[in-house]
Amino acid sequence: MTIEQPSADWSDYELIDSGDFSKLERFGPYVTMRPEPKALWPKSLSEAEWRRMAHTEFKPGAGFGKAGKEDSGTWNMLHKMQEQWTIAYPAVGFKLRLGLTSFKHVGVFPEQAPNWDFIYKSVRELAGSQAEAPKVLNLFAYTGGASLAACKGGAQVTHLDSVRQVVTWARGNMELSGLDGIRWIIEDALKFARREARRGNLYQGLILDPPAYGHGPDGERWKLDECLYELLAQCAAILAPERSFMVLNLYSNGYSAVLADTLVRRAFGTKFASLDYGELVLRDRAGKALPLSVFSRLKR
Repeated sequence: MTIEQPSADWSDYELIDSGDFSKLERFGPYVTMRPEPKALWPKSLSEAEWRRMAHTEFKPGAGFGKAGKEDSGTWNMLHKMQEQWTIAYPAVGFKLRLGLTSFKHVGVFPEQAPNWDFIYKSVRELAGSQAEAPKVLNLFAYTGGASLAACKGGAQVTHLDSVRQVVTWARGNMELSGLDGIRWIIEDALKFARREARRGNLYQGLILDPPAYGHGPDGERWKLDECLYELLAQCAAILAPERSFMVLNLYSNGYSAVLADTLVRRAFGTKFASLDYGELVLRDRAGKALPLSVFSRLKR
């Protein structure tokens, strides 16, 4: 099992401090204060220092943290800042527009940087040794960091999410990064995977980053615990048997890296060139490691 974190060379992101169920982060020129249920330890910096550095603080609403509901709330401005701004990820070569949303997120999950690196390198390896661009499917694709990494590597990318607004956001990130050619789909991920399996369509890359609770564009509701294995089994049917890769990321509380590894082994079988699993963390200035998701990465 491996533990990975973003490179210290990524100048547009830093976890400054964490603790007391909160995190203090810098995204480009702006610093945010947000709730973080996994930060169980005390802060290293004082509350006064946090408020001096932070440009804005997220204030949870009544539905914050309830199972199956978005973490809704409002932002309290502490210092002047823009509500939308841009950061770059130079290790791969793309840009992301960030913004303050009512559900706590800002448009990027920075702990995913090691996954972006893996996707980019895997696509580059495939693209450099075959005539056609590898086909990559990104499910639950959000604002598109993984899609941009695959596209930058030379893939034909299908980007799927059930929320039209975040697909629009992702398309803007593609244009901001000077890329094109990504296929956009607004659909329920499990339904799409089933349909692709029936049609016999294959992909050389699959990326899955499902939430604990989800809904399709027509209001379909599902719980990840109840459908994750079926989703992986359908994905196993559409992953090319050779010269292919898969990335599974899970961030729900209670999911372990060993669980991710066992699920992938059962769904995808034993014929693979490599299979790695572990945790993605962020480290603050005091060296505290904040675990935010688990992953399994397979290569055939």
